[in-house]
Amino acid sequence: MDYSVPRKLTSGRAWRTYTGGSLIDRIHGIEGSSDTQFPEEWIISTVTARNAGREDIIEGICFLDDDKSVSLKDYIESDPVSALGKAHVASTGSSTGVLVKVIDAAERLTVQVHPNKEKALSLFNSKFGKTECWYVLGGRTIDGDPPSIYMGFKPGITREEWKRCFDEQDIPALLDHMHHIEVRPGDTWLIKGGVPHAIGKGCLLVEIQEPTDYTIRVERTTPKGLKVADMGCHQGLGFERMFDCFDYTGHTLEEAKELWNIKPVTLETSDDFTRCEIIGYKDTDCFRMESYSISGSCPVSAGGAFCGMFFLSGKGKLVTKSGEVPLRGGDQFFVPASADDFKIIADKDSPIEMFRCYGPRD
Repeated sequence: MDYSVPRKLTSGRAWRTYTGGSLIDRIHGIEGSSDTQFPEEWIISTVTARNAGREDIIEGICFLDDDKSVSLKDYIESDPVSALGKAHVASTGSSTGVLVKVIDAAERLTVQVHPNKEKALSLFNSKFGKTECWYVLGGRTIDGDPPSIYMGFKPGITREEWKRCFDEQDIPALLDHMHHIEVRPGDTWLIKGGVPHAIGKGCLLVEIQEPTDYTIRVERTTPKGLKVADMGCHQGLGFERMFDCFDYTGHTLEEAKELWNIKPVTLETSDDFTRCEIIGYKDTDCFRMESYSISGSCPVSAGGAFCGMFFLSGKGKLVTKSGEVPLRGGDQFFVPASADDFKIIADKDSPIEMFRCYGPRD
């Protein structure tokens, strides 16, 4: 297999308990579509979605676009060092250590939490938890409400009170025990394992996370009335142990923003492109992500580290030693660690917006 050039991947849409996805279709140039139960597109995914009642369905995982019989996972495992880099394989093995999603929520997601690394190991025998980061692309106003998120406990919330809310399905109290924050394009939020959260209706965002799908839900019914199976709530832990996943530390709103609202950093700028760091290793060891705005020619180097690229808008071409590949919104690529330098060139009247995502710090 060739590890010297970026490899285009298939779209990895995944079924979820909430609806959305029409804005993702629009990124792909599909207009007029409706929201469905496939509100997420998974990027450089080697992870299969975990959905109660759909265990036999393989979804969420990506395949090579030019050979759809080969999954990205198979491609990497054929030569992990060429794909991921020697240092990464030494520290993390043949796993990318990262999963990226584009999420378009037409309804509020259920209130949930994911385990941190320590809890993931003790409860799920997994070396990865699910710390994640949201980069807000935009969204839409629904029922008069602008895009917003819920995250983090307010001061004074105990395990006993949180479990009472679950047992009684006191949803207003569940929501009131967390901070409710209106979001705008360009906002970046770091959600560490153990912190309760919910993406609000109308949000369109990029989520970068550790590569698991362990999701503990404390709502038995979604906002639009879909029943959540027991396994969808506790992921096999049971209704008592699932509460071990939460970190009950409370924060004021000001403290929460100081802890979890990440500010972008401009890394490079020219007449043809601007490159910014959305979240970096100074913020978390789990991953890093950059954004690119390209109006002309932009040189790209793998630099010995693998990454994923997702194109949000615009048209152009990717130029490698092997030739040219046309680009448009919705395209995604896996860039092997051993890839040669290449260029991204935007069409004259169609500037490119893309993001580039990396795995954990080696």
